[in-house]
Amino acid sequence: MKKLVLFLCVAAMTYTVEAQINTPAPSPSSTLMQTVGLTDVTVEYSRPSMRGRTIFGDLVPYDKIWRTGANARTKVTFNKDVTVDGKTLEAGSYALFAKPSASSWDVYFYTETAGGGTPQNWDESKVAAKLTAPIIEMPKEMAVETFTITIDDLTDNGAVIGLLWSNVYVPVKFGVGTDAVVSENIDRVLNGPGAGDYYAAAVYYMNSGKDINKAKEWMDKAMSMTEKPAYWQLRQQSLIYAKAGDKKGAIETAKKSLAAAKEAGNDDYVKMNTDSLKEWGAM
Repeated sequence: MKKLVLFLCVAAMTYTVEAQINTPAPSPSSTLMQTVGLTDVTVEYSRPSMRGRTIFGDLVPYDKIWRTGANARTKVTFNKDVTVDGKTLEAGSYALFAKPSASSWDVYFYTETAGGGTPQNWDESKVAAKLTAPIIEMPKEMAVETFTITIDDLTDNGAVIGLLWSNVYVPVKFGVGTDAVVSENIDRVLNGPGAGDYYAAAVYYMNSGKDINKAKEWMDKAMSMTEKPAYWQLRQQSLIYAKAGDKKGAIETAKKSLAAAKEAGNDDYVKMNTDSLKEWGAM
């Protein structure tokens, strides 16, 4: 019995030592990050190598879904909406799959990113976008040993996700909405501050003990630009009026805030407005 226990202990120690040995991953992981226009693009994937093997049409069969890499599924993340083959692809993460053939590749952005390899049951409803990309053959002397993904041909309005392995380069084009975002920002800035900007500045000035008359001016501007001010906005306006010495205006505004708070069922604001109206001699 003692010999058996000793043997098991030695075996366990041997296993522990072996488990602590680190060796290089055959398909190391890689992360690629690139800003295209105003859109951040991240690609996370594993990189298998040729090692003397024939890749396309053999290791990677034609006309079958491939995970564009090894190990976990290759994941592409966009922090803003993009377009693929004229279709909007919403901001988020997608698994990148491909179906290679001898003349072109079908490339898929798949909503299910978890897992390794291709899905056991391919679900077309999870294909958020698809395009057919041409194959660009490179000279054999320029063959790429290790599978590589690049982001090339950057412009303000799009770029190309490049898939390279062996003597094949496949460009996957996508567009970004830089012009629309910039145009919207230009219009907003050139048209001047909005109601929210005036409101935030007014409340900051009041709470920071800065120029209360300027705070009152900004708050009036904010309220004039707001179709139906909320009870919490009216509350801040009444406090600014009171601090600026406009007691009548403070009372009138507090009554509006009180009525709106009652309608919304917010007891906290009902009490705060009631207390202020009592303090200002209106109740």
